[in-house]
Amino acid sequence: MALIDRPHAESIHNTLALAHHCEALGYRRFWLSEHHNHGSIVGTAPEILIAAIAARTRTIRVGSAGVMLPHYSPYKVAEQFRVLEAIAPGRIDLGLGRAPGSDGRTAFALNALANERPAQFPSDVRDLMAWVTGSPLPEGHPFRLVRAYPEGETSPEVWMLGSSDYGAQVAAHFGLPYAFAWFFTDGRGGQEALELYRQLYQPSPRHPAPHTALCVWALAAESREEAQYHFASRARVRLLRDRGIFAALEPADVALAHAYTEAERARLADMQREAYVGTATEVIERIAALARRLNVQEMAVVTWTYDEAARRKSYALLAEAAGLAAAPAGLKKPPVERDAITGS
Repeated sequence: MALIDRPHAESIHNTLALAHHCEALGYRRFWLSEHHNHGSIVGTAPEILIAAIAARTRTIRVGSAGVMLPHYSPYKVAEQFRVLEAIAPGRIDLGLGRAPGSDGRTAFALNALANERPAQFPSDVRDLMAWVTGSPLPEGHPFRLVRAYPEGETSPEVWMLGSSDYGAQVAAHFGLPYAFAWFFTDGRGGQEALELYRQLYQPSPRHPAPHTALCVWALAAESREEAQYHFASRARVRLLRDRGIFAALEPADVALAHAYTEAERARLADMQREAYVGTATEVIERIAALARRLNVQEMAVVTWTYDEAARRKSYALLAEAAGLAAAPAGLKKPPVERDAITGS
């Protein structure tokens, strides 16, 4: 996430530092989103950031959340992630999405066939999985003899990401793990998508049983008041996004000082009540309760703050409250020579 008064390059460097921080805290995965023509979210090339992070880490899995496949050739994506797998064998996740991650004009700039490719999404996923894993394409396929290199003993773990039941159906059909963007929809449709996924699931060699994850927006601090203070920056951005305005994060003091209408104040109050924001114990208890209620195997956390120290502290507090095992001490010295501010 970009900040209102700092260069975009700083956000990129902050992402590298945050990944190393999360590895040292014992987190299992670190995923990077894809957005285009969005001045406040600068994750335009997750595959490049994945390479940089994979080269700087040793234990954490690194992946995409996700590659917006309709923009690209499945073969090229397979090659990219085969290279990433060679850099970090057994640690690469390939999360796939069908949404454009942008507006229609930008989608067309990325791919002149943008209006046609979404209809090909299931077949593109099939082809991509074959090239990523080294499995044969169907008989009669025009690219059956084409292989994706480099080959190796391991292959990226493919995930399907979504915020509707479409991705759930595709994931079930191909026997893939499924991650629902709970933070993106405020949970709307999440339970139904997960139930549909499990109902339709077809076992695959790598995943004989359904495997699910949810991504929630969460922020922890030493006190509930401190957490709500830092949440003000995120709440302001969300309020503007509801009006079609995509803004960068402001300092919490600035966000709190705006003259809000009565309707806006009511919306902000709703956000505060619904958000996973508070002390680490409170936040982890709510996350765990949601996971139990929906029978989800993994929970992902996304946190945007203007104050990078607050964000890093939040991840540390949540890791401690969740009982994550810290990585070996040798991994704790950041390989990035600059202070971190906020990730892309």
